[in-house]
Amino acid sequence: MSLRLSVLDQSPVDEGMSRAAALRHSVELAQVTEALGYSRFWVAEHHHSASFAGAAPEVLVATVLERTQHIRVGSGGVLLPRYTSAKVAEVFQTLGALHPGRVDLGGGRGGSSADQYAQQVHDLHRFLQQTTVPMQPELWVLGTGTSSSSLAGHIGTGFAFGHFLNPGPAAIALASYRESFRPAPPSPYPWAALAVRVIVGETEASALDSLEGLLLWRSSKDLDVDTPFPSWRTVRRHAWTPRENERRAAHLPRVVAGTASQVRRDLQQLASRRGIGEIVVNTPIFDQRTRLQSYELLAAAFHVH
Repeated sequence: MSLRLSVLDQSPVDEGMSRAAALRHSVELAQVTEALGYSRFWVAEHHHSASFAGAAPEVLVATVLERTQHIRVGSGGVLLPRYTSAKVAEVFQTLGALHPGRVDLGGGRGGSSADQYAQQVHDLHRFLQQTTVPMQPELWVLGTGTSSSSLAGHIGTGFAFGHFLNPGPAAIALASYRESFRPAPPSPYPWAALAVRVIVGETEASALDSLEGLLLWRSSKDLDVDTPFPSWRTVRRHAWTPRENERRAAHLPRVVAGTASQVRRDLQQLASRRGIGEIVVNTPIFDQRTRLQSYELLAAAFHVH
């Protein structure tokens, strides 16, 4: 089975960039990745963040659907604790009615307890099943552990594992999902995806330059310094502190970076080890042109056209 490639976009805000520009870049990325042959385009939900501009995924999803033609578009994900399940269902059913067969609904835990999240997902699933709407949105459970994976299995939805957040439990979580899976329309069999941070450069050196910026941003965020994504000049001038270096070392294994051939090899090996057929690519790096190029090089390496 060939490996399917999709996109998780968080509307990253570059140093010196407005939030409005970051949102426009997300729409542009959706159009480019659709043309390149990616399967899905998911947007995230972040609040009070200097790094990410996407605070209203349902609005961005609607905009991207209007500006694209066939790529599946959805949330990766809606932070369910902020809303009622009924309202989320109605919003995405409306989007699905306007764009049949193209809408995904991924729900995120967003700091709630496992029990609260499970109840909200069950409620969301029930609302979707009880309402007679043609071409219901495709429901996904997002998570990084066994509670979310077994939840997805019991309900019979897709499961997306956040490898870029916490790769350690991936094997156990995915096994739990498959073992607990109960077929339910429209999902007769389990379908799991890995959300992976990926950077592809024309050269290994250029990929590593972008990687350093990502690692500096992530290390600073871990230490409660939330900033836009640093420019290459800022990264080159930065003097790393011991605590930042500790965080850098922790996050380095969570990113797949290199040339197209190197990244293709690493992603294929990762997918084979985890037994999955879809990688959801997340590339929050400085400079829109560089980010678009990363997706272009990856698509060419996998021949996704």
